[in-house]
Amino acid sequence: MTFLCNSSALIEGASLGFKQNGVGVFVVRRAGQVYAYKNRCPHRGVPLEWQPNRFLDSSESLIQCATHAALFLIESGECVAGPCAGQFLTAIGCREDNLGIWLTPEESEDDV
Repeated sequence: MTFLCNSSALIEGASLGFKQNGVGVFVVRRAGQVYAYKNRCPHRGVPLEWQPNRFLDSSESLIQCATHAALFLIESGECVAGPCAGQFLTAIGCREDNLGIWLTPEESEDDV
């Protein structure tokens, strides 16, 4: 497992970005659950955030690509609006325990 951060660093309705093995990843907390994805839009392959750690739209209910405003469901990574509608962000296994948020071992270094 790879430690990302303390649980308190990721508040409800917030997102945080990281580099793991040279690849951008980000986590989002929604309804108490943590979701992790590669920081790459399926449409253009560009990073999603418009500022560091800013991956969500203004309502904090969807992930938004800063390049072309595509919107993705936090829970599944599915694009629901924009040029990549129907495509998905690449999910990364993660878990949270009393020490913090971790990428899980099912993700190999080649995947993350």
